[in-house]
Parts: sequence; structure tokens; C-alpha cells
Amino acid sequence: MQEGYEDIQAAGAELIAISADPLTLVDSTRKTLEIMYPLLVDTNKAAITAYNVIDPSDTDLARAATYIINQEGRVASKFLDTFESRVGADQILAALKNL
Repeated sequence: MQEGYEDIQAAGAELIAISADPLTLVDSTRKTLEIMYPLLVDTNKAAITAYNVIDPSDTDLARAATYIINQEGRVASKFLDTFESRVGADQILAALKNL
């Protein structure tokens, strides 16, 4: 997703990732992958519960998911992904154009 981050920002949007992983693992991932967009830590699972993306096979994990929130704060689009096949920047940009 880092590859398309600048294009997403140029479209007037912001990319934010939320993880149920501990802060040390999130920081390690950020450094290893050189991620520039915000990575938020949700170890108490408040956000992933609110968005109904807790992995049913392992409740310690969030399912891979992408939500596009419009300027009114409503979900305008969502993609429920698998870890092997995640939505790409092109799909996000196409959804943003439809707002």
C-alpha cells in the first residue's frame, strides 16, 4: 500500500492502518516496510470490533479490510480482504473517484 500512498493523498484522502498487534510489532513492521502512513495500535480491539473485522478463526487478529470513510464520517465503501489478496491503491483510487 505504501506504493500508492502519495496518489491516495493527492486524491485528497488519507490512509490509516489499524492493527491489533502490540506496539513493538507495529513499530517493527513500520520500519521494516518503510511505511509512511499512520499505523494505529488497537490492542484492546475497540476499532476492529466497531468495524466488525475480528477474524472469526482467531479473535486475536483483525481481518484484512479496507474502509473508505467519506467527509461526513460515513462508510462510503468497504473491501473485506484476505491476507493473500488485499485491495490495492488502484482500487482505492477508483472508489475515491466515485465519492
